[in-house]
Amino acid sequence: MASIMIVEDSQSLALVYQSYLKQEGYRVSHHASGKSALAALDRQVPDLMLLDLKLPDMDGQSILEFVAEQKLNVAVVVITAHGSLENAIEAMRLGARDFLLKPVSKARLLVTVENTLRLSELGALVESLHQTFVVESFEGLIGKSLPMQQIYRIIESAATSKATVFITGESGTGKELCAQALHQRSPRSKAPFVAINCAAIPRELMESEIFGHVKGAFTGAVTHREGAAEQAQGGTLFLDELCEMDLDLQSKLLRFLQTGQFSRVGSGKLQTADVRIVCATNRDPLTEVGAGRFREDLYYRLHVIPLVLPPLRDRGDDVLLIADALLVKICAEEQRRFSGFSAEVQVWMRQYLWPGNVRELENVLRNVAVLHDGDLVELSMLPDIQARFERAFAEPEIDISHHRVSRQAQPGSGDGWLPNSVEAVNAYEVYERCLIEHVVELHQGKVGEAAKKLGLNPSTLYRKIKQWKGQDEHQLLV
Repeated sequence: MASIMIVEDSQSLALVYQSYLKQEGYRVSHHASGKSALAALDRQVPDLMLLDLKLPDMDGQSILEFVAEQKLNVAVVVITAHGSLENAIEAMRLGARDFLLKPVSKARLLVTVENTLRLSELGALVESLHQTFVVESFEGLIGKSLPMQQIYRIIESAATSKATVFITGESGTGKELCAQALHQRSPRSKAPFVAINCAAIPRELMESEIFGHVKGAFTGAVTHREGAAEQAQGGTLFLDELCEMDLDLQSKLLRFLQTGQFSRVGSGKLQTADVRIVCATNRDPLTEVGAGRFREDLYYRLHVIPLVLPPLRDRGDDVLLIADALLVKICAEEQRRFSGFSAEVQVWMRQYLWPGNVRELENVLRNVAVLHDGDLVELSMLPDIQARFERAFAEPEIDISHHRVSRQAQPGSGDGWLPNSVEAVNAYEVYERCLIEHVVELHQGKVGEAAKKLGLNPSTLYRKIKQWKGQDEHQLLV
């Protein structure tokens, strides 16, 4: 049971309180002076303190101040006969959890003690969970938003396995950083991490990059060369933009994944490599499979642990955390003295949709640091603000060929029908709004997910919702 310290100069009241509390199984100690109570707090901190404000040697508020200054983990309930609104406010300001007036009934005392202890336990649990689960940075990744907390948990769980991790996400979301975090948290962290960008290497050289070649294997192969699979021995091989890989090479990669064996280009000798494969793409791999550009068997062999990185626009205030970290790094490299961002820039960074994600954010800050200097980054320093917003909020290109209808067709004719009256157009706009609001509600207010379901650009949906909100507010004013 919890330990309770009674600080009360009245011996008779202290005995009564002790009697009540001991009957409930609490461990109780009593101190009749402030000096004795402070000495006891130095030795051991109880779970709860019942504190009288009027003590023979000092004011009880001095003990509250001591508890606050020392940041002692003890819940304090003030009990006094000198009750006033000012005393209660001051006691609460100093950290008291509750304020009771003498005389205190047994029922009131026990309920107050039980509730205070329960709230303390809940507070400790919340703090523990916060310390355990809310992480602002993780192996080079920055962000404390819920989507990133989920990413950290997946990385932590998957790191110790040899299972293949398939990372997807928009360009600039940090897929290679994610792969490096997996490597650093794995038992392979002391072995090499080798990254290959499949989109940056010519197709005819890709096999050699991964598996190596022997001298004379092709024009220009003047020496033997180790491929990435050999270089990453015992470590991690990261294949970025995997969907760019040629179909013929995909079959060889599949065989390597299944057997751990490969042969250098121009050699029939089989070699073995122990590597953990992590791959990434900014495309939808299932769409690539459906289009015949990516082998289905390779997809299912690689798609063991999927990890979807969220775009920056869905990460809330993470953009400010990342911007702060990038600004420090860039200013050190460019020898600039920026120490932060103006309030206007912070608002702009939250509102802008960042289609290029973290890569675009870094480029913007690099531009500012190269061309300007000062204490704070100001809105006027940001490059092409208006153009960026126009690009971010641009209407998506939609193929409407299968929606084309005849202006002469009438409802019920069996052909398409194009509304040719203001009333019909208004009815369509109402239907569109109802549909969109219904889909957003189904996705619990997540506009990005709703936009994907509707086949719209998220920026289009954000703009429509903002427009409707403005119309509603105007109608209320009218």
